[in-house]
Amino acid sequence: MASMERKRENGSPFTLRHSALRKTSAEIVNEARQSLRTLCTQRPCTPRGGHRQLFGESSARATADSRPPSSFSIHAQNFDAPDSRPGSGTRLSPLDHKPKFPVPHNAEEPVRTLPKPPSDPLEVKRGLSGTRARLLRAGSLTALPPLQQPTDVKDRLSPEQRQQSAEGEGSRPPGKDHTEVHSGPPKPGPRITAKLGHGERTASQEEDAESLAWNNKIVPLLQELESVGAVPGRPEGSVDRLCDLCDSLHSVLAEQGMLGRHCKRRAGILRTLFRLIDLNSAQLNLHIAKLCLALCVSGNNLLNICKLIFKISRTESNDILFQNNSIIDSLLTVLNSEDVCASGEALLYCVGTLKFLSGNSALLRLLLAKNCMGVSQQLIQKLHPLSEPGHTHFTIAGHILVQLTATLRNLADQPESRPLFLSHAVLSELCLVLRHHQGDQDVCTNIARIYSKLSSYSECRLALAQTPGCYQLFIELLSKHRQKQDLVVRLLFTLGNLTSKNDKARELLFRCEGCVDTLLQLYRSYQRRGRSRATRAPPDPAPRSPGKPRSPPVGLREGEDVLVKLVRVLANVCIHPDAGPALAADTACVRLLMETLELRSVAESEELLVNVAATINNLSFYQGVNSVVRHKQLPIAKLTLKLLLSSSMDAVLEATRVYGNLTQSKDVRDFIMQHKVYQFVVTLLDSKNCEVCFSACGVLTNLALDPPSRGTLSLEGAAIKLADCLRDFGPGDWQLAGQVCQTLWNLTEQGSSEGDSLVTLDPQERESLLEILTTYLDEEEALQWTASDDMRDFHRACWELEFLPVAEKLKNRLQPLN
Repeated sequence: MASMERKRENGSPFTLRHSALRKTSAEIVNEARQSLRTLCTQRPCTPRGGHRQLFGESSARATADSRPPSSFSIHAQNFDAPDSRPGSGTRLSPLDHKPKFPVPHNAEEPVRTLPKPPSDPLEVKRGLSGTRARLLRAGSLTALPPLQQPTDVKDRLSPEQRQQSAEGEGSRPPGKDHTEVHSGPPKPGPRITAKLGHGERTASQEEDAESLAWNNKIVPLLQELESVGAVPGRPEGSVDRLCDLCDSLHSVLAEQGMLGRHCKRRAGILRTLFRLIDLNSAQLNLHIAKLCLALCVSGNNLLNICKLIFKISRTESNDILFQNNSIIDSLLTVLNSEDVCASGEALLYCVGTLKFLSGNSALLRLLLAKNCMGVSQQLIQKLHPLSEPGHTHFTIAGHILVQLTATLRNLADQPESRPLFLSHAVLSELCLVLRHHQGDQDVCTNIARIYSKLSSYSECRLALAQTPGCYQLFIELLSKHRQKQDLVVRLLFTLGNLTSKNDKARELLFRCEGCVDTLLQLYRSYQRRGRSRATRAPPDPAPRSPGKPRSPPVGLREGEDVLVKLVRVLANVCIHPDAGPALAADTACVRLLMETLELRSVAESEELLVNVAATINNLSFYQGVNSVVRHKQLPIAKLTLKLLLSSSMDAVLEATRVYGNLTQSKDVRDFIMQHKVYQFVVTLLDSKNCEVCFSACGVLTNLALDPPSRGTLSLEGAAIKLADCLRDFGPGDWQLAGQVCQTLWNLTEQGSSEGDSLVTLDPQERESLLEILTTYLDEEEALQWTASDDMRDFHRACWELEFLPVAEKLKNRLQPLN
C-alpha cells in the first residue's frame, strides 16, 4: 500500500480522527510527516543606516524639496526674546474696528487726555525720555497734547458717583495728582488683608518669598553662569562648571516652584541660557535644553530647543550624554503634552531624536523603562484625526509617523518590548496608520518591518491575526506597492508567519478580494524581472571557494527573497481544504512553479527551489479531476530530478517527498525505473537521517507496486538496506519502522504466479528480518529504551498504531510454512 494512500485512509489531514476525542502522540508525529507541510524561512534583514538622518537615502522623501532638513545651525540669535510676563496661554482675536482718536473741532476746545499704554519696567529705569519715546511710538503721533483733566466728566456723574469720587480724592495723599501714571513695581505699603487660617499665605507673601529666592539664590547663579561663560578660550573645566550651575539652577527653581511658566522672571533666565548656546558644547547644550523645556518654552523657542537636541543626537558619540542626563524624560513629556497642530515641527525633531537614540542598545532599554511605548501609542492616537486626506496637517503628521514608526521598529528588537506592544495595543493602532497612509512608502515600510519582526512570535501573531481587516489591507498594499521590494518582502514574510500554524488565517487570507490574483501577479513580475536581468548580466568573475555555494547572478539575485517568501505563503495557504483544490486547479499558479524549477539552479537558488518543491508537494495532495498538478505529474517529475541529484540534502529531502506523491502515477514510476532514479532512492536508505529514510521508503513502497520493479529493487539491495533501517531506527521511531515494514510488504508481494511470492528474499535475509521483527514485536523488549513515563506512553502509542499491525502481517508472511 502506498505511503500517501495509507495516510489518507483516516480522512482529511485537517480534521481529527473519528475514533479519537483528541490527538494521540502518534497522530502528532504523523501530522509532522504529512505531505502537507508549512515552510519556515529567515526574516528579511533590516540594515542599519550609515548616517543618522530624518529621512535616509532609501526614503521616498530623500529627494523632496519640502522635507524638513536634518542639518542646520542653532545659535542664540535664532531664539525669540522671551516676554517679560508669564504667558496666559490664550491668544486674543484682533479688533474688528480701528480706534479713533478724539480731535478738537476748534482751538479753544480743551483737548482730552489720551489713555497711556502700560509702561515697561525696563524702560522706567531709563527715565522719562524713554517712556515718552515709547508713547510716541505707540500712538504714532509727532506730538502729544498737554495733559488736562476733562471738565465735563464730573458734570455727567450722578450725585452718588460724585460723593464716591470725592471720598476717593480725600483718601489720596495730599500733593498727589490723581492722573499720575505709576510705572515700575509698586512700592511696599500698608495692606489690608483678610484673616487667614494656619499655613495659608497671602499673594504679597508669596511675591516676597519669590523675590527673596530670586535675589539670594537665582541671581547669583545667573551671574556666575554669565561670568564663566564669558571667559574667552573656554578654559579646562569651564563646561563642567557651567553644567553644574545649570543643574543647581534647575534644583533651586524646582524647590521654589518656579518651573514651568509660573516664574515671573523666567525671561531673564531664558536670556542667560540662550546666550550660552553659542559656546557650542553638546554636553552643556543638553543641560540648557533640559532646563528650557522645564521652563515650558513654546513656539519658535520650543522648535529650536528640539532642533538643538536633535542635532546633538545625530552624533553617535554623544549617546553617552543622553544616558547620564534625564533629557529623555523631558522629550517624552513634550510628546505627551504638546499639541501637534501648534508644535508639529518641534515634535518631528523630538521623535527624530528618539529614533536615533533607539539605535543604541543601552538607550533602547532606557526608553522602554521610561514608558516610551505608552507615549508612542498616545501620540499615534493624536495623529489619527490629522491623517484624513486633505487635512491641513496631513503632511507633518506623515513626517512624524515616519520617525515614530522607525523608533518602534528599533524597540521591536528588544524581547522586553513584546508584552508592551500587546498591552498598549500598538499592533492594531499601526494597522489603522497603514490604512490612513497607504500611499506613504516610508510609513508602510517601517510598519511592515515591525510586523515582520513581531510576527515571528506566537503571542504577537495571535494579536495581529485578530486585528480586523489586516489581511485585506496587506493584499491592497502588496498591489499598490508591488515595485517597492523591501516593503513587499516584509509583508509576504508576515503573511507567511500568520498562515504557518493558523488554519483560520489561511482561510481569511484566501477569501480576501484579489488575494490569489495579487500574489500571482507579484510572482510573475519578480520572476520575469530576474529572468530578463539574468540574460543581460555579465558572468561573475569572482572565484568561488571550495564548498561554498555559488551566489546567483545579479539579475536572479534581485527579487529572489520576494519569491522565497511569496512561494511560502502559497505553500501555507494551500493547506486549507478550500484553498488547496482551488490553487491546484489554477493553471497560472502551477505553471509559475514549474517555470521556477526550470529557470533556477539548486546551487544559486536553493531555498527558493526547496520552497517550490514543498508547494508542489502540498498541491499534489489534491488529486481532483480539475487538478493541474495531476495532469502535469510527469513534467513535474522530470523538473524535480535536478533537486534529487543535487548536493543539497534539503533539496534531496523535498524532492523525495514530491516523488512520494507523484509515484502514485504509473507514468512517473516508469520514468523513475527507466532512468535508474531508483538507484539513488535506494542509496538514500544509507543516509542515517530519519526523515530522508522515511521519504525514501514512501517512494520505494509505490515503486514496489509493479511486479517487474520488485526484482530490480531487490537486486539493488533494497531489502537488506530496509532491514538495516529497521534495526537502526526502530526503537526510536516506530512510525519509520512501520513505513519500512510497509515497503517490505510490497517488495515481497506475490507476483503473477503462485510460486514466486518470496523469490526476492534469500534465506539469510529472511532469517535476519524475522529476528528483528520477533524482537520488536515483544512489547517489553521494544519499549525498554524509553526513559521517562511520558515518552513511554508516546512510544507505546506509536508502536501500537503504526508498527504492530503491519509488522505482525509481515512476520506471518516471512515465516516458513512448517
